[in-house]
Amino acid sequence: MFRTVVPGPSRPGIVEKVRGWWGGWPLGQLAFLVVIAALGALFVHNVFDTMARIGILPGFGFLSSSANFEIGESAISFRAGDTYLRAILSGLLNTLKVSLLGCLLATILGVAIGIAGLSRNLLLSGLVRWFIEITRNTPLLLQLFFWMSLAKALPAPRQASALFGTVFFTNRGVYIPSLSLEGGPFGLAATLASTAILGVALLLILRLFRHLTRRTGTVAITLAFAATFAALFLSGARPVAELPALSGFNIRGGLNLSPEFAALLTGLVIKFSALIAEIVRAGIQSVGGGQWEAARALGLHEGQIIRLVVLPQALRVITPLTTSSYLDLTKDSSLAVAIGFPDLVSIINTTANTTGQSMEALIILIGTFLAINLSLSALMNAYNTRVALRGSTR
Repeated sequence: MFRTVVPGPSRPGIVEKVRGWWGGWPLGQLAFLVVIAALGALFVHNVFDTMARIGILPGFGFLSSSANFEIGESAISFRAGDTYLRAILSGLLNTLKVSLLGCLLATILGVAIGIAGLSRNLLLSGLVRWFIEITRNTPLLLQLFFWMSLAKALPAPRQASALFGTVFFTNRGVYIPSLSLEGGPFGLAATLASTAILGVALLLILRLFRHLTRRTGTVAITLAFAATFAALFLSGARPVAELPALSGFNIRGGLNLSPEFAALLTGLVIKFSALIAEIVRAGIQSVGGGQWEAARALGLHEGQIIRLVVLPQALRVITPLTTSSYLDLTKDSSLAVAIGFPDLVSIINTTANTTGQSMEALIILIGTFLAINLSLSALMNAYNTRVALRGSTR
């Protein structure tokens, strides 16, 4: 028998690996963990003892009980008597709706403001600087109260004038044109969701078999849309656009954004667009001046330089910081409870007050926000790895 000898130092064994992972002062760290575990056990024991003393049975069985309260605004149908689980799902969908729209609109507005702030026009750059300083240095809660007061001060529907003939700003909310599906088995949201799931599945299959390129990805997305349109055609569904119009004492038709939702969305978009604008400005200024001069030497105008040369390089700086802004926006959406919008925190509070299951409600709230933010962070990190760091020196 011959034994193969590998030159160089021997690799550490399992004991050495555990010792290296554990670090120095093993007994001290073990004692610290024991103290933490003892405090945790004492806390849990006190919680269960208090719940038993006031007659509350610990557990999550209350989720299947009837919730005897109404929800003013919900993405799914809900009425008093439905379960607490459905009520919490309604709050979660409201939180996701305002967070996703907030991230999208704040990004669009923030990029535009960030580029405008670098303009050579002193008036424009000065206005942008004042906007950013005022928005960044005032509390978000104060801004939400301002937007809520402004929403309530809008005229009644009969006195409201239409913007472009289709958008009404009233004290009962903002009315905008809507698009829906009629005659089919599913609504518009379910159709869009199925299209997205089909497109993502096709992309994952292409990636699994190592055939994912720009061309095959475009074909996969086109196939997802084609399959959706074919299913709509075969099911007899047809898209219907509906415009809001004054009828009697109110406005009928279209999509109504309640004053609470409009105020919350506006506050989040304005606040975080200022933060994203500063991130975009810093990212653009991090690109070397030689890149600008080289692009001008090629005959590109300012818009082409920013779009084709500067922004792709600036994404390496912009993307990680923007991810942090997205996470903050999602967490700050919980301030909706202050202006009466029924988001997840508001409904969890109501659930805890009506059932007495405060600890379980808190666990659901923490777990839900952790899941949302960790998912968003993983998605943005994947984007940062595959796109923003492309071509960088690593």
